[in-house]
Amino acid sequence: MELMILFGVFLGLMILGVPIAFCLAVAALCTAMYMGLPPLIVFQQMNEGISSFAMIAIPLFIFAGELMMRGGVADRMINFAGTLVGHIRGGLGQVNITSSVLLSGISGSPIADASAIGGIMVPQMVKRGYARSYAVNVTISSAVIALMIPPSPNLILYAVAGGGGISIADLFTAGILPGLLLAAALLVTAYVQAVRKGYPAEPFAGVAAIGRALVAATPAIVLVVVIFGGVRFGVFTPTESACVAVLYVFGLMLVVMRMQSWHVLMEALSAAVRTTAMVLFIIAAAASFGWFMAFLQVPSYVISAMSSMSDSPYVAMALILVSLLLLGTFMDLSPMIIITTPIFLPVAQNFGVDPVHFGIVMILAAGIGLYTPPVGTLLFVGCAVGKISVSEVLRTIWPYYIASGIVLLMVAYIPAISLWLPALFR
Repeated sequence: MELMILFGVFLGLMILGVPIAFCLAVAALCTAMYMGLPPLIVFQQMNEGISSFAMIAIPLFIFAGELMMRGGVADRMINFAGTLVGHIRGGLGQVNITSSVLLSGISGSPIADASAIGGIMVPQMVKRGYARSYAVNVTISSAVIALMIPPSPNLILYAVAGGGGISIADLFTAGILPGLLLAAALLVTAYVQAVRKGYPAEPFAGVAAIGRALVAATPAIVLVVVIFGGVRFGVFTPTESACVAVLYVFGLMLVVMRMQSWHVLMEALSAAVRTTAMVLFIIAAAASFGWFMAFLQVPSYVISAMSSMSDSPYVAMALILVSLLLLGTFMDLSPMIIITTPIFLPVAQNFGVDPVHFGIVMILAAGIGLYTPPVGTLLFVGCAVGKISVSEVLRTIWPYYIASGIVLLMVAYIPAISLWLPALFR
């Protein structure tokens, strides 16, 4: 009965359109009251959920990303991407995806990438004859790359939700190849679509232009190398790397970008505070909800149910993938990670799946859910930026779903894609 109340209240409030954080918190509170537990336990678990030292890295990375996006660095990275791939058929689509690869290591947020890149690229693509739906399709599907390439706050969140015993350095390293593989699949898909629709290629900028664009973008690229290298080789912790990122970006904007207005800094700070407050409230509520699932032994029930269906790790992985994809269609990423990690990680480990590998699979599956209806936060952001209806985008986005799905299956069933690179650094 307790589980019926926990999930019944949660789903009922979601159907009524209540924000996800309140759905989680109220469901946990109702369950505590039914079980005769003091309501204070809900708030204790909410506090516990955001009290991890590693969690400090999330608002700092968000702030660094906001500074980079608002300080003109995104423009430099997009210009560099344009000189590299703009001459390929459907060049602006290729630029859009390549920009996501370059910017993902800075923002770590698909919503930020879709807003920044989409705000710049979609109007240009429409102006040069690209269909608005094509522009939005490449923008939102490639924004998922930000979840994979370090530094990704969501990988930190997974490590915390997994009990803190999972190496964040290994997760950062493990996400690189899957992220690049997803980018390659989307580049091919965008090219095929561009050929079918007869989209043009931009003139080749020349080697000299590539060199100038690379020099302009180098300070931002150095940041990614410093963060990844510092965490990977133990120079500093992920939380310390987030502090380094903020200081580096601030210095970059003052010295290289010659920022003379405090208005940009205050805008970035304000946006980071709003985003952090929203994210941490969701994480706190999800932590309380997740504690009740653990208390009611939901992971044990799931393990028993899946083991009774099959003892094959391939079948178990398929069931987990289907569950994650379905959950991703109506849940935001942060609560999904907090709630599902304690459930599915023990299941995966019970079938011999490496927790680092499983983390990459989970994040990628959840990322695909971000632009899948009915909720699909990334889908709605992309449509708002591109000024197009959701129904129009959904009629043309299926090739990108297929490409992303193929990559998800490859990453899920070929562990070496995730684990080969971390093994090199051990």
